[in-house]
Amino acid sequence: MFGKICGVFCMLVVMMSVGAAGAAEQRIGDSGLPLPRFVTVHTSKANVRTGPGMKYAVEWVFVRTGMPVEIVDEYDSWRKIRDIDGTEGWVYGAMLSGKRGLIVEKPMAMLRREPSEQATVLAKAEKGTMGRLDRCTENWCEVEFGVYRGWMKRDDFWGTYPEEKIDD
Repeated sequence: MFGKICGVFCMLVVMMSVGAAGAAEQRIGDSGLPLPRFVTVHTSKANVRTGPGMKYAVEWVFVRTGMPVEIVDEYDSWRKIRDIDGTEGWVYGAMLSGKRGLIVEKPMAMLRREPSEQATVLAKAEKGTMGRLDRCTENWCEVEFGVYRGWMKRDDFWGTYPEEKIDD
């Protein structure tokens, strides 16, 4: 009896260890894409619901195309998203785009000609300004704000993971 109990206990410990090791890895969602990941709102009106389906109440509505959000979970064609404030809800997948965006988080962020603190400042972006994210290398990302295109420090905005490499 003791051997059987020990065997079951030992098996549970091994299973828990394997589960803990796997938890550190990135998950794959129903879409086959990694979770979490950043995307943007694709439409000018996207209902954010309390659950993954039309039967769930609308909590709020995104009314700005290009708003960056983070997909944290998936269920069928629905995506659970998180916005810059940490608010979560469910959006129908077709309302989202794989294009990348950003929101400036610093009171004032410098858009530079090259990825360097010494490079010429092309423009300044205030907190809350939205832009397009093109590519990132280490601490700098090439971004676009309307007619302005240049490099911004990754720490100045929300919309990318630390050390995430993004190619145009």
